Amino acid sequence: MCGSCGCGSGAVVTLLADRPVPAWMGGPGHRLHRGARGHHGHAEHLAGHVLTDAGYALADFEHDHGHEGHSHDHDHVYVMDVPDGGRTVELQQKVLAKNDDLAERNREWLRERGILAINLMSSPGSGKTTLLERTTRDLVGKMTLSVIEGDQETALDARRIQAAGSRVVQINTGVGCHLDADMVAQGLRGLDPPSGSIVVIENVGNLVCPALFDLGEEARVVLASVTEGADKPLKYPHMFRQADLVLLNKTDLLPYVDFDIKQYMTDLRMAAPEALLLQISATTGDGIQAWYDWLRRRIPPPRD
Repeated sequence: MCGSCGCGSGAVVTLLADRPVPAWMGGPGHRLHRGARGHHGHAEHLAGHVLTDAGYALADFEHDHGHEGHSHDHDHVYVMDVPDGGRTVELQQKVLAKNDDLAERNREWLRERGILAINLMSSPGSGKTTLLERTTRDLVGKMTLSVIEGDQETALDARRIQAAGSRVVQINTGVGCHLDADMVAQGLRGLDPPSGSIVVIENVGNLVCPALFDLGEEARVVLASVTEGADKPLKYPHMFRQADLVLLNKTDLLPYVDFDIKQYMTDLRMAAPEALLLQISATTGDGIQAWYDWLRRRIPPPRD
């Protein structure tokens, strides 16, 4: 487990449905044992494994230690002291290579079936679940939507989306701060979405870690809200740089908050010049049709 953010911890995948969870998923509450997949490569995490309290440096280091019947295979690392007393940690192979490989498999699986997958990311409280509730209700009979819901604990948001009419798989990451491609693969098999439909992956609320992990999605959507302040594109540029679409939510509250929308648009252009910006209110429905049109243009034709 990463000492900085908790990634790589166990995740629980639960299918919210009236029918029993398939046997291959292990039944309700089945815990998926996870290895080193999903590490960010934080120096703090690596230091906990490759440096002793005495500051010993290890070169070309790799180890495999079992925990509860599974192993942790770590990448080769080279650690060296530098003159100012700090240390440089160089990864000899890509830390996220395993995740990227699984993400490509997810992407192929989705494309073969003609399914649009959206990675929906935001900070906590921006309105992801409210957006998905409204989207589900408004698109009944027009588009088929299912959801992979990522949260550290509880199925509260998944229950809300299910009540709105979507099929939902809940993934609880424990102390993990993001979803990864392996978790999403489990979720996709549990959902078994139909061809010509949309799968929205509601990532764990976090403006840092989710941007680092490819899930196999076709597009990335960042949901921001006017209540967060206008400085987020500059403070979290990597998240916004990854976005195909930025939804600025809660615009009905603009008269009541200190939010410079012109400055926000300028800063977003600096951080993500290619991203499309749409202003919406998931509560009132203002601007929401543009979001639906954006989705509709991207849905692949159903496959036989």
